[in-house]
Amino acid sequence: MAITREQVEAQLDTLINPDTGKSYLAGKSVKSVKIDGAAVGIEIVLGYPAKTVFDSTRKAIAEQIKAIPGVDSVDVLVTSKIVSHAVQRGVKLVPNVKNIVAVASGKGGVGKSTVSVNLALALAAEGATVGMLDADIYGPSQPTMLGIKGRPESKDGKRIEPMVGHGVQAMSIGFMIDTETPMVWRGPMVTQALEQLLNETHWKDIDYLVVDLPPGTGDIQLTLAQRVPVTGAVIVTTPQDIALLDARKGLKMFEKVNIPILGIVENMSTHVCPNCGHESHIFGEGGADRMAKDYRVEVLGSIPLDIDIRQQADSGCPTVVAAPDSRAAQIYRQIARRVAVKLADKQQDHSSAFPKIVVQNT
Repeated sequence: MAITREQVEAQLDTLINPDTGKSYLAGKSVKSVKIDGAAVGIEIVLGYPAKTVFDSTRKAIAEQIKAIPGVDSVDVLVTSKIVSHAVQRGVKLVPNVKNIVAVASGKGGVGKSTVSVNLALALAAEGATVGMLDADIYGPSQPTMLGIKGRPESKDGKRIEPMVGHGVQAMSIGFMIDTETPMVWRGPMVTQALEQLLNETHWKDIDYLVVDLPPGTGDIQLTLAQRVPVTGAVIVTTPQDIALLDARKGLKMFEKVNIPILGIVENMSTHVCPNCGHESHIFGEGGADRMAKDYRVEVLGSIPLDIDIRQQADSGCPTVVAAPDSRAAQIYRQIARRVAVKLADKQQDHSSAFPKIVVQNT
């Protein structure tokens, strides 16, 4: 009895992709199905980077297809294709940047910059080309966290070449000033600096540009909403009630300016004693879940309060790079894939496919 395409697709429709919660068929990840006698070839194209789970995906699909009577061999090819997605209307796109992800918090001290850098590194670990824009003009921390020293150069005298740390392209006001120099600037100067850092950096084929925002809902956040083509925002909070109050304000700000909320990351969620293993909810419990329920958004992940995370970021080698097999690094990669999945579900941006009309005198 010959194997049919319908049999293969029926099996693919029962196998759930753990990253999307949909079957590979329903998620439109099946690019092609080829049947040659007892041999089946399947090509899976994911709309998000998932390099670290390619092997497990291949094995799961192969086992599922081998359950079909008569199948002797299964060849599964899994790849990713990342495209640009829609942003706010009327905002000019940034050349060579497909998607911009803003990472924000309502208040300082919740570990937003640490989450930002590990998110960027996790996306890179999953196979994406990633950039990091440090938008915290008053307190830039990404040069230290990415372990980058020196000053950026300009090859053409017009654009700045991004610095690179652990494979991530980066730009920060921290590269331009001494570490002990305070930025005594008013709002307009800060917003102009942000726009220059974004638009005058020679980004190179960026799939995801992660923007580490300063805390609050002030000038920089407003500039980002009005002039920067943001694909989606991630809100970082701790379970503490005070942090959640401010995180809600940040979430509402992005809602008002029509920037989609990709989800919430609960940082410093629990603390596990390194000596006895006792788990404590130092800053409270269930805060992010309640906030997610109130605003109908997703909790992308919960990160523990861990001294290693802090030490690794301070040393210029964050957790995803320093301890890739650790539980914390695994959580960061899961968050990164979930962020990318949420973006992949958004409407694609086709503006670059349309020709530009130029009117000139002849």
